[in-house]
Amino acid sequence: MKKQLVPLISLGLALSFASGVRAAKMDKLSLETSAFKAGAAIPTRFTGDGADLSPELRWSAVPKGTVSIAVSCEDPDAPRGTWWHWILYNLPPSTQSLKEGLEKSGNLASGAMQGLNDFDKSGYNGPSPPPGSTHRYFFRVYALDSKLNLPAGAKKEAFSKALAGHILAFGEVMGTYKR
Repeated sequence: MKKQLVPLISLGLALSFASGVRAAKMDKLSLETSAFKAGAAIPTRFTGDGADLSPELRWSAVPKGTVSIAVSCEDPDAPRGTWWHWILYNLPPSTQSLKEGLEKSGNLASGAMQGLNDFDKSGYNGPSPPPGSTHRYFFRVYALDSKLNLPAGAKKEAFSKALAGHILAFGEVMGTYKR
């Protein structure tokens, strides 16, 4: 895979770096979902207005040296700043997909863990923006060179800090939602 420089700020990480700081060279992962087309509206079943199911996700093979995989979903258009809808980490490196409707518990059977989203809940909680403008939701996958030393229920600040310096490859797909 071709290496590229990716600004940390584009990863949506809540890290306290000065602007212009760049991450180490990293590979790009292809991230897709059957739930919606990239850049298109997220169907109601994957939102707080519907069944609130996490969408199915699948990604390309991770680079050599990957020890674990993490996933997040963030809304940078929220009125109070970026709102985190999902934090998932320590997936085995052989994982290349997540099923629709992943359970909402801190500890998963695979050994992976889920952090607390900004609704203060484990697992995925989908879009539920205030009425008005369209919001963007970035689903992201990270191939990491280590497991994250975090307990189940970690918050976004701890997750972001733990990611720093460990991302080998990154991919994202964005969907939109408006009430």
